Amino acid sequence: MTNQSFDKTGSLANVIPIVALNSAQDAKVGPGGSSEENEKGGASEFLYKSAQKIYPRSVQGFFTQIRWVAVFLTQCVFYGLPWLEWGQRQAVLFDLGARRFYLFGILLYPQDFIYLTGLLIVCALSLFLFTAVAGRLWCGFACPQTVYSEIFVWIERLVEGDRSARMRLDQSAFSLKKLFKKSLKQILWIALAAWTGFTFVGYFTPIHKLSSELFSYQLGPWELFWICFYAFATYGNAGYMREQVCLYMCPYARFQSAMFDHDTLIVSYDSARGETRGGRSKHDDPANLGLGSCVDCTLCVQVCPTGIDIRDGLQYECIGCGACADVCDTVMDRMGYAKGLVRYVTQNALTNGLTRSQMWRRILRPRVLIYSSLLLVLVSVWVLSLSLRVPLKFDIVRDRGSLARITEHGTLENVYRIQIMNATEEDQTYLLSVSGIDGIYVQSNTTLKVQATHSSWVPVQVDIPYAGSSVGSHKIKFELTPISANYRVTEGSVFVVPN
Repeated sequence: MTNQSFDKTGSLANVIPIVALNSAQDAKVGPGGSSEENEKGGASEFLYKSAQKIYPRSVQGFFTQIRWVAVFLTQCVFYGLPWLEWGQRQAVLFDLGARRFYLFGILLYPQDFIYLTGLLIVCALSLFLFTAVAGRLWCGFACPQTVYSEIFVWIERLVEGDRSARMRLDQSAFSLKKLFKKSLKQILWIALAAWTGFTFVGYFTPIHKLSSELFSYQLGPWELFWICFYAFATYGNAGYMREQVCLYMCPYARFQSAMFDHDTLIVSYDSARGETRGGRSKHDDPANLGLGSCVDCTLCVQVCPTGIDIRDGLQYECIGCGACADVCDTVMDRMGYAKGLVRYVTQNALTNGLTRSQMWRRILRPRVLIYSSLLLVLVSVWVLSLSLRVPLKFDIVRDRGSLARITEHGTLENVYRIQIMNATEEDQTYLLSVSGIDGIYVQSNTTLKVQATHSSWVPVQVDIPYAGSSVGSHKIKFELTPISANYRVTEGSVFVVPN
């Protein structure tokens, strides 16, 4: 399968059937031996192929450094954010029990769900943009599955050694040395997974409270369940399933072809320069031997976290991590050849021999500019809306159990119930006023106090001069103004004048 496996629309329509065909052919030979031996074992062995364990080789290079920077930054945010204080509380806390969501200086309620919707739209559009520009950039550098797999593999490499040492250890007979290394690896994996689950729950239960409950053995059943569940998911996905999650569980690999075209940056092998492959001495001239730049060392396969051969062309299993590009550049340096045999490049650049500047001009195509413009507008609107958000909500309900009545003062009165929600973290005092009918005023107390992050129901009597208005329902407007701020909130209702 070569880079020409793309169809005219740039999809993976031709790639996936070839991969499926190869997998089907491989499945005829089961893990135990030849196809004839499997036929004796029964027809069920034709239906699957056992997953082969992948031993990724360590690699150094530009993309590897970028990936570890992404790992460091994402985990600093994830593990450190719950411990960050903001005033007298946790800076980021999703308090589901109290239905309050704290984001630094912002306090949100379930009624503010529109902001979460906007954030999800921004994330989806960002995914479209990044995929159109550079393929599975998210998968290779920032996806939690990739990040934790990298960390777990690093622990495995630290305890058991690099690729060849791990393979020898797995194939060796039982020994105390093997038991020690395997046990130590499992202890470190479980500790990291447990800490990850604990941190995750710390976003929903104040982490200081969670810590004290954990060490005093008073952890609640739901907190314990979610710590264990998230820890188990991290341990299983990053420790054992790894590339299987990317290959079979992640939907992104399946629909990415809809966002790819021939001007999308992907990790590609330059077959025109690399073929024909073959080993040779560093001092040999490849042209005299009829060979290309590829020395067929297979290091690009050994470093791949999903176990594919990038020289077979674009495959949906490729997560775009660039490990093969890093190791290939190392080999090219040793051989004295130019780097870039495997690199981030577009299909059009490879096919038509475009220069870097020509390639980037084609990358900034209309769809990318449209995605970028929409993303900029949406982010601006989202940030502006959030910054202009008024931390006060109130609802008005006319008291249906109390009819309009004539008071002892000779006025006509309606009774209302007002719910005031103080979305700030300070006690607030509000001034209530009403308008809409000549002579209308609030008979009850117009100064209302509400505690921080609380809501309260307040009965309100509103009067108008008797016979001061015609029979029927009249629109009126309530206005609530905090004393300590310069904004106000209005809400409409009706004043009923009976016959």
